[in-house]
Parts: sequence; structure tokens; C-alpha cells
Amino acid sequence: PESGLILALLCWVVGEVAAYPPWDFSWGDLTSRGARADPHAWSWVEDPQSRAISSQQPVMVQCQEAQMVVTVHRDLFGTGRLVNAADLTLGPAACKHSSLNPAHNTVTFTAGLHECGSIVQITPDSLIYRTLLNYDPSPASNPVIIRSNPAVIPIECHYPRRENVSSNAIRPTWAPFSSTLSAEERLVFSLRLMNEDWSAERPFTGFQLGDILNIQAEVGTESHVPLRLFVDSCVAALSPGTDSSPHYAIIDFNGCLVDGRSDDTSSAFITPRPREDMLRFTIDVFRFAGDARNLIYITCHLKVTPADQAPDPLNKACSFNKARNT
Repeated sequence: PESGLILALLCWVVGEVAAYPPWDFSWGDLTSRGARADPHAWSWVEDPQSRAISSQQPVMVQCQEAQMVVTVHRDLFGTGRLVNAADLTLGPAACKHSSLNPAHNTVTFTAGLHECGSIVQITPDSLIYRTLLNYDPSPASNPVIIRSNPAVIPIECHYPRRENVSSNAIRPTWAPFSSTLSAEERLVFSLRLMNEDWSAERPFTGFQLGDILNIQAEVGTESHVPLRLFVDSCVAALSPGTDSSPHYAIIDFNGCLVDGRSDDTSSAFITPRPREDMLRFTIDVFRFAGDARNLIYITCHLKVTPADQAPDPLNKACSFNKARNT
């Protein structure tokens, strides 16, 4: 009879969230955690002397928990001439306004933080969502003349990474934001042995040769930008860590499940993913030759990228295709 084998799963993590390069809007830095559009960052030119914009802020921004609300006064240039609401759009996706207020001559845009083509920049202290308010005037009735110039107004929402950003009181059933996120990277990674149908964690870690290991890697992304999880490497050894001898590489080369290359294995990533922040893979049970110990440690390196970043040679989840030998 085959002797039993005990598995211990370990993981070490690096939060590799790519920071998008900031847009060069050529305007002043925003020092507050909220957002505002600088009414003096541009002006409408009607003669050699610039006409100053009205002291009334033409654009106001509310940065809410999951969306931004941009309110635009139709007297956009402070001249008394109201712009056409249809000529105003939000973001590279040119989203239309969500409501009009004829009494106050305002146009309101309500958009999710990830909608309308906005981008996010991640800094050590903040999440910065950036978009643009576009004014593209309709052609005049007389095409020979132009009465208004286009304008682009940058919009930013700043959210602190180290405290709650909700404007509402936390409900008693919620776990506080700061307590659910891990140490410095504020992401909770997990690596678990699962039962045969992946519905729950396997209650015991004993196996026989010929069994299959179902391993599930996951990252908690509550109150964080959407992330995609990868298993960069996994190494099996007779003691914790990856430097002891003997050791055996299960996943290597930034996400390739190299254990699947062997003729007598079926090891592979499970596709499609259940979620972008979860990754599952199977491994045929093995033991180290010539060693009587019945405990093997598997140490995996987990990492994340923004969910909208396409997989690349350094961030991938690859299974070996025996038919094509690739």
C-alpha cells in the first residue's frame, strides 16, 4: 500500500499594481483629496486680450464612493452666452449628460469611477481617477464664422488608500476597511487546498499517490480597483521556503505550469477563471524519491495586476499543451 502524504501550502506575495503614468494636463497640482476643476487653468480668447472666466466656478465635482458627479454651468465661459448641453460630454468615451436643470442652467454628468474611459493612477497614499470634460461646439448656422472654441477641462477624484472613503457611517455588519486589508500592500492573498468540486476548502491535507491536488489562489479586493491574480511560481520542498534541497518547480517562468510537461501528469490551470481575482490549478500528487518523510511544503508566489491590463510574458497563467508540445 502507498504511504500517505501531507501537504502544507505557503504563499508569499508582492502587490504589483502597475501605476498608470499621470496625464500631463499642464495645470496646477491638486493638493486636496477631493476634486476640482481649476476655472483659471484656461480662458476663452475673443481678442488679443483674454477674457477672464467668471468668478463663479463653471464646473463642480463631487467625488462619491463609487461614482463622480460633475455639474457644469451652461455659462461655461462667463460671457452670459449659454452653451448647448448636447455639446458637452464626459471622458474619452464621450458620455452624455444624465440630467438638466433649466432653472439653474446646469448640466449634470453622473458616472462610475471606471466609466466613460477614465483612468486610475495608484500612488502610495491615493487612488486618483482622471477624466475629461469636453466642450465641442456645434457648427454655427453660418459655416463661415465661429462663435465659440472647443475646450477640454481635466477632472480628478482623489481617494486615500489608508482610510475609509465612504461618506456614510459604516454599518455594524461591515468589517472596517482597514482591518480587512493586509499589511503594507493592503491586499489579502490566500492559497487553499479545495475539495473535488471546488465548493469548499478540503478539510484534511492527507493524500495518496495518484490523487489530484486542487489548489485555489485568491486575492481579496474589497474597496480596491479591480485586479487580476497570477501565480508567478510554485516550488515543492521538504521544508518551508524555496531554497532547500531537494526542491521541485511546479510553476515557473512567471506563470507556466511546468509540472504538466511530464508524460504521466495532467497538471493544468482550470479555465476559464471563476473571477479575475481567483485562479485554480490541479497537480498530480508526488513525493520526493529516496525520502521517507510524508510531509511536503508547496510555496507559491502570488501577484496581481490591474484587471484591465492584458496578460504579458511577465504576468500569465500557462498550461502545457501536450498535443502541440508547447
